[in-house]
Amino acid sequence: MNRPMTRAAAPGLPRLYALEAWTELLKTLRLSAFVVPTLSFPAIFYMLFGVVFRQGNGGKMAGAATYLLATYGAFGVMGAALFGFGASIAIERGQGWLEVKRASPMPLGAYFAAKLATSLAFGAMVVALLSLLAVTLGGVELPLARWALLAPTLLAGALPFGALGLVIGLTAGPNSAPPIVNLIYLPMGFFSGLWIPIRMLPSSVRWIADGLPAFHLGELALAAVGLRPDEPIAGHVIFLLVFTLVCLALAGWSWRRSEGKTYG
Repeated sequence: MNRPMTRAAAPGLPRLYALEAWTELLKTLRLSAFVVPTLSFPAIFYMLFGVVFRQGNGGKMAGAATYLLATYGAFGVMGAALFGFGASIAIERGQGWLEVKRASPMPLGAYFAAKLATSLAFGAMVVALLSLLAVTLGGVELPLARWALLAPTLLAGALPFGALGLVIGLTAGPNSAPPIVNLIYLPMGFFSGLWIPIRMLPSSVRWIADGLPAFHLGELALAAVGLRPDEPIAGHVIFLLVFTLVCLALAGWSWRRSEGKTYG
């Protein structure tokens, strides 16, 4: 006897978003060209300047390991967000993958939400790796409340760079996006005082840093570990919020422009 055919129920929206995020994470974990530099660059820099340099000075620079934990944490989440959005979207857009997503029943928002979830996941890995190095090799000792404040501060701080990466991903070509991201990522890290304490840099560099979002994220991270006790943080938060909104507005304009070129 033939049984009547039954149609499988479509997954609900939350499950659909979760499946897209999970597959995006699995796909990204297989990309060694993304995984290795994203996780290793902040850890290598921290080992050189936060651990080896400190030990070479007989442990006299005990505060350096804590300072660099905050700033290289900001550097790490920034890289995960910029490359996770900027290079990834530009390459997939060049391959026509966005057109495939648009033709599928999946809401396009799930695609961008998956990019955000993956960038935050890699940001969390960077923070966890740096924290492990800081505790085991850097001799960093922080109250539990400071640790609990540092991680969400850094992860929330990834959002402005995800928005900036979205602008790059929707405007740059698949071949030009990775070098463009590098041209922004590395100089911004240096001029924002994420590699070397901003107060050790010339005054002209400090003037530039005021206009860079990485500087403001670095200051928030330093406040989270207790190294900016007397400085207000509201200005840094407002700067990052405005920067994020401007980038999202530019990304929206780039998306509508791309839609117009494709569909008239």
